[in-house]
Amino acid sequence: MAHIHHQPDPRAAHPPATRGRLIRWARYYDSSVSILTLGHRQQLRQATVALARIQPGARVLEVGCGTGDVALVASRQVGSSGAVYGIDAAPEMIAVAQAKAARMGVAVDLQVGLIESLAFPDASFDVVLSSLMMHHLPDDLKRQGLAESARVLKPGGRLLIVDIKRPTSRLERALGHVLFHGGMRIGVQDLSPLLRAAGFTAVEAGETGFPMLGFVRGQK
Repeated sequence: MAHIHHQPDPRAAHPPATRGRLIRWARYYDSSVSILTLGHRQQLRQATVALARIQPGARVLEVGCGTGDVALVASRQVGSSGAVYGIDAAPEMIAVAQAKAARMGVAVDLQVGLIESLAFPDASFDVVLSSLMMHHLPDDLKRQGLAESARVLKPGGRLLIVDIKRPTSRLERALGHVLFHGGMRIGVQDLSPLLRAAGFTAVEAGETGFPMLGFVRGQK
């Protein structure tokens, strides 16, 4: 049986101060992602981990981990010699994620935290992941969060962001207005310059295979 990190119930904690948008309805989050992916939530999580190119034994941090789906898939990829950490600004999300990890007997360190102020030393991780979170941040916090992600990555480490694309067709704009906070002016395909400004190299953007979702990836 894997060792589980026992922590105080995060639901009793107040969320940390942030100007990013918080999702507090954690119990319904997985259902909403299932709707977004037309019932392929787990396939999206597996595709995200594959795009991150995680190696066995790696140290991985997921920022904005939500209910823990991606972190749990990543834990299988790193194996017993690796380590996976997940942070989220919403205590309710961390509570749901911790309950999942406990049910599955998976050792993932899940804690309340902010991407713009990561509580980890420099050069701590091989991979930093972000899934469906960056669009919740104003532009200055995106830049701050990317700088923090670069700080905690080891030299040669990798950042992967999977998120919503900026709509480019009338149908996509209509769907985006309904599903994503009244529409998206900036999408994941627009983040490449911010990654380069934060010091990332070999920056590339592409498709995930899921409608309206893309990725951007860079190396420290």
